Amino acid sequence: MSSLVYDDEMPAKVLTEIAQGYFRSRVLCAAARLGVADALGDEERSVDQLAKSCAAQPGSLYRLLRALASFGVVTETTPRNFVLTEFGRPLRKDAPNSEWPSVVFWADLIADNWVYLTDCIRTGETAPVVRPEGVPSRWSQDPLAMDIFRAVMGAQPAEDYIPIARAWDFSKYHLVADLGGGGGALIAAILTAYPNVSGILVDRQDAVDAAAPRIEKEGLAERCKPIAADLLKDVPPGAGVYMLKHVLHGYDDKAAIEILANTRRVLPPGGRILVIEFILPDVVDGADPSLEQRLMSDLNMLAVTGGRERSAVEWKELLTQAGLEFRGIVPVPGDLVSIVEASC
Repeated sequence: MSSLVYDDEMPAKVLTEIAQGYFRSRVLCAAARLGVADALGDEERSVDQLAKSCAAQPGSLYRLLRALASFGVVTETTPRNFVLTEFGRPLRKDAPNSEWPSVVFWADLIADNWVYLTDCIRTGETAPVVRPEGVPSRWSQDPLAMDIFRAVMGAQPAEDYIPIARAWDFSKYHLVADLGGGGGALIAAILTAYPNVSGILVDRQDAVDAAAPRIEKEGLAERCKPIAADLLKDVPPGAGVYMLKHVLHGYDDKAAIEILANTRRVLPPGGRILVIEFILPDVVDGADPSLEQRLMSDLNMLAVTGGRERSAVEWKELLTQAGLEFRGIVPVPGDLVSIVEASC
C-alpha cells in the first residue's frame, strides 16, 4: 500500500485543500440544477441570455460561469460570452452519456446526508434519524428523486459490467437471477457474454418497469424476465445462480442475513449465491486512492442507509449466520469489486 510523502509545510496545505474539496462539487451541482449546459446547447450564449434561460441573477450567474470555466466545463470566448466544452457536454440532460442525474444525485441528494456525518458517527444512526426535526431532506423535496436514483443505479452500459461477467463462469447454469438489479446493466452483461444463459431481473415494481425498455432495446426480452419482489420477504425460485451486486452493503447485518437466508431457501442443489461487493482490508496502513473510494462508500452507507462495507472475514461470518457455506472470493480484474461465492 502506498504512502504519501510531504515536505514540512505540505500536510497543513493538503489538509486545507481536502477541506475545500466540496467547492467544485457545489459549483457543478449549481450548474446542473440551473440547467446551464442545456441552456448553452451547441451555441455561444451571453450571460444575459443564459440568466433568462436559467432564471438566475446575471451577475451571480457570471461568477458561477467563470468558476466553471476555470476547470474546463465552459469557455469564456469573449467577455461575458460562453460556450460549453466537450468536457462539459455530459452535463446536458439530453446528452447520450448524460451525467446530469449522477451529478445531482451525489452532489445534492446524497451530499445532503453527509452534512450530518459527525452526528451519525457520534450516535451510530443514519442522517434521516439525526436530522433535526422539521428540517426536510433534499430527497423529500425533489419530485424527481426516484427517477434520478434509477438513472444512476444500474443504468450504465452493459459493457461496463463485462469484467464481472468474465471473472466468473456463468456458462454452467441455465438461469441467473440478478437480485436488486436496478436498471438491468449487470444481467444484460451476463446474457450478452453467455448466449445460452437466461436471466431474471428482480427488484421493486417501479425499478423493473423502468428497466423493461432497456432489456427490450438490447434484444434480451425473450431471455430475461423481470420480476417484482421484496427481498426482505421472499426471493423468486428457479435460478441456479443468484447475484447480489451492491445490495447487501446497503443493509445492516440483521437485514443482510435475512436477505441471504431468503435466497438460501430457494437455492437448488449445486446452486450458487454471488455477493458482488467491495472487500475491505483488515488493516489500513497507508494512503491508497482505490481503498479510499471503498472506505468513502462505507461512510456513505453509515450516513444514508445504515449499511456498511465489509471485510472478507465479515462477509464469511455473514454468510455463515445465514446458513450458507463460504466458498471463496474471486477478484474482478480492472474493477474495485470482488465476487464472494457461497452455496448451501
